[in-house]
Amino acid sequence: MDKTQHIDKAPSKAKSYLVFTKFRLSALVVISALSGYLFVGGSDWKAILYLLVGGTLVTAASNGSNQIWERELDKLMKRTAKRPLPQGQMSVKEAYIVVIICLVIGTAMLYMLNLSSALLGLAAFVSYVFIYTPLKRKTPWAVFVGAFPGAIPPMLGAIAHTNSFDIIPGVLFFVQFTWQFPHFWAIAWVAYDDYKAGGFSLLPSKKGKSKNSAFQIALYALLLIPFSLMPWLLGWTGLVSVILATILGGAFFLYSYKLFLSCEDKDARKVMFASFLYLPVIQFLYVFDRTDEFMYLIQAL
Repeated sequence: MDKTQHIDKAPSKAKSYLVFTKFRLSALVVISALSGYLFVGGSDWKAILYLLVGGTLVTAASNGSNQIWERELDKLMKRTAKRPLPQGQMSVKEAYIVVIICLVIGTAMLYMLNLSSALLGLAAFVSYVFIYTPLKRKTPWAVFVGAFPGAIPPMLGAIAHTNSFDIIPGVLFFVQFTWQFPHFWAIAWVAYDDYKAGGFSLLPSKKGKSKNSAFQIALYALLLIPFSLMPWLLGWTGLVSVILATILGGAFFLYSYKLFLSCEDKDARKVMFASFLYLPVIQFLYVFDRTDEFMYLIQAL
């Protein structure tokens, strides 16, 4: 193999690793952890580095493990058929090595913050890989199980600074836990046929894309409105978060209600994209509304 082939192969292999670990998704997940860290007053840049890199690596290990589990099923679905394992761009042995390296280094970096952070990261990995993943083909309740590791990031971020399992990490966890349902069910609705081809049935109703499923999506979107106000009710944030959280929650519910009325894929897609926008906006709204600098800015305006 000449030098040109080596140069071409390196970027291709790097791309395979990024797709295998869902790097972009891993990075987005860790943004929630950062919001939790900042919300409780964390400001150490070294700790932020450990949190972001360590959290990204542990999440990457979870995503990679999921693809190892489902490598044969991925061949059956259009959206996953081009992943590295189904395409033969990576061997299973190589995939295990990538997962182990990411998990060990990621957990070690979280341990540098504190033991609680490392244990939370491992708990998210184990519950996602060994409980949620195998349940996905057995029962729609897998979504409920998966909501637990999915809601850990903001809690982990807060505990990375406080090293305390108190009410603040619990509330941040609870808001993201509730958000998981309309978010993931909207994805399951949009990708319903593809999921079905792989043997997955993840919508809450046995009838799949039905009024019942749409009703539950709308119900959880509605519940997000009062739940998102909990930081204000507990005196952690101010009036700004009440107003904007209510507006954001109302808009998110409106999209979900339209899905309930129409039961059409186009409206489910709108709910899905709205959910991607809703979470980081609401989480960093909490952060900004909790700081004196933000309040000074509002008063100046």
